[in-house]
Amino acid sequence: MGLLDGKVAIVTGASRGIGAEIARRFGAEGAAVVVAARTTQAGESPLAGTIGETAQAIRAAGGIAIAVPADLSRPADRERLVAETVRQLGAPDILVNNAAVTYFTRVEDFTPRRYQLMFEVQVQAPFHLATLVLPGMRERGRGWILNISSRAALHPAIPPTAWAGRGGTVYGMCKAALERFSTGLAAELYPDNIAVNALSPSKVVPTPGTIFHKLTSEDDENAEPPAVMAAAALMLCHADPQARTGRIAYSGELLDELGAG
Repeated sequence: MGLLDGKVAIVTGASRGIGAEIARRFGAEGAAVVVAARTTQAGESPLAGTIGETAQAIRAAGGIAIAVPADLSRPADRERLVAETVRQLGAPDILVNNAAVTYFTRVEDFTPRRYQLMFEVQVQAPFHLATLVLPGMRERGRGWILNISSRAALHPAIPPTAWAGRGGTVYGMCKAALERFSTGLAAELYPDNIAVNALSPSKVVPTPGTIFHKLTSEDDENAEPPAVMAAAALMLCHADPQARTGRIAYSGELLDELGAG
């Protein structure tokens, strides 16, 4: 018996990194997992990983998973993602909004197209997907929505560190907006028994993306393994929705609090 037996979960941005790790952990706990992202074939992205590979890993371990290609910047793809989930597996009980498109560029050099794309994927897509899954969650009287955030949402110190001056302002704006959305939606949905939380790594996580952006390295002794985020995500996506909602949580601290580290 797994903690998520009988549940249907959508995990976006699950072709690699934190999203793939969460999808695999949820599959191991009995959830039927919908693995969503843009990358369907090796070589389509400069980063390793595809949705097919993640889904196959879940199935090889005895779980249930389907891969649904989706460009989360497109409203039609978001609608199709939820519709395909319902058609193939049933209405989702869990939604994990992990997909991200990130450019580290100083404000004065940011192009309107990149600015719009980042907000579309990291803010508008979680908002839209939440509205799409809510009817099914309300019908069953429970649900869990988890938005993956970052410590970049915190305000930088002044005088700033070298990292703060590098160009993470727009990324931080997106994550700050996502966190406020999470707590606000949690308050709105509390009577409906639907949990909404935001979860950030306690430390930088070595993933294809963070390594590509030179935020960490594979041998960084101070980094946090992706499995820590997956374990924390599980803790926020199976408990009594009214008992664990409205949190802006950090993975390591959350696991320590719950004795699950």
